[in-house]
Amino acid sequence: MGIAVNGVDVTDDEIAAEVVHHEQAGNPLKQAVHEVVLRRVLLDEATRLGVQGEDNDARIEALFEREVRVPDVDDAACRRYYEANAAAFTRGERVEARHILFQVMPAAPLALLRETATLILEELRHRPERFAELAQRYSNCPSGAMGGSLGQLGRGDCVPEFDALLFRLQPGELAGRLLETRFGLHIVQVERKLAGTLLPFDAVRAHVADTLRRQSWQRALHQYLRLLVGGARIEGVELEGSASPLVQ
Repeated sequence: MGIAVNGVDVTDDEIAAEVVHHEQAGNPLKQAVHEVVLRRVLLDEATRLGVQGEDNDARIEALFEREVRVPDVDDAACRRYYEANAAAFTRGERVEARHILFQVMPAAPLALLRETATLILEELRHRPERFAELAQRYSNCPSGAMGGSLGQLGRGDCVPEFDALLFRLQPGELAGRLLETRFGLHIVQVERKLAGTLLPFDAVRAHVADTLRRQSWQRALHQYLRLLVGGARIEGVELEGSASPLVQ
């Protein structure tokens, strides 16, 4: 059975034209089909409501503007978000850290590296004073020559997973697990933390309000799309409105 929306078939040509816009997706064909079907659902709704526009994209935007309503963000909501996400509004926070890198190479497969790194991590749990010695011996990072020291690091200086771990650890804390990044496996320890300065609420209120409006609009849009998809006659494919790039 082919794919149809509200009794009208979706053509192979429509899907082929859409696939080229989703080449980076995990499943380009599936994503293209979902996009074409959802666009049909939206355009049918725009026709039903008499929503006009210069082209189909403009009609969809006009439909969203008319049908997706989002309440304004009040000061109390902004302040709650600000207090709950204080780290995002702190500037100048830094850590002093060190690591031991076990780089994946043809001569050192991941399983062997993981076994070696796990043994060294266990040794450091019992004898943390050996960190510099073991970094010099085992680390594949140039920092190994300096006992694994990475110096002072700010938020965003490292790849996201490394960065997130650094700022979760407390001074002197050795990460209790190996960290895996695209560079390999890491044993990580934070030596010192230098507190940053929290920006005042008034300085970031506009940014917080914009963030909350976007989040609220996304939620409202996802709900609206789910309702439209649930009310449409879609044959040949299962579709959820939230699956489309239109709403990401």
